[in-house]
Amino acid sequence: MLGAIADWLGAACLVGGALLSLAAGIGVLRFPDVLARMHAGTKPQVLGVLLLLVGVALRLRTPADLGMVALVGVFQLATAPVAAQMIGRAAYRTGRVDPDLLDVDELAER
Repeated sequence: MLGAIADWLGAACLVGGALLSLAAGIGVLRFPDVLARMHAGTKPQVLGVLLLLVGVALRLRTPADLGMVALVGVFQLATAPVAAQMIGRAAYRTGRVDPDLLDVDELAER
């Protein structure tokens, strides 16, 4: 009984994670500028991957698999924000960011 509930919760997490990852991919293709694409490529994508990992963990339920899934989740949480930061800075430095879209420009020379 408990295994069946975990399987259903795992399936729901897998579907939810897949939908969030799909939304992130569509956002990267459809959004007009670098900053919006960067947002679409990190926020829903990271949550989607974490939901997929929770779904996989609920389906597998072995200690070795849970450790590997947790390690993948930690690396995803550590690398996605850093990559988005580097993409944003590179876009700003190459002039691909419209200054009118920024509320505060902390990187501007004074």
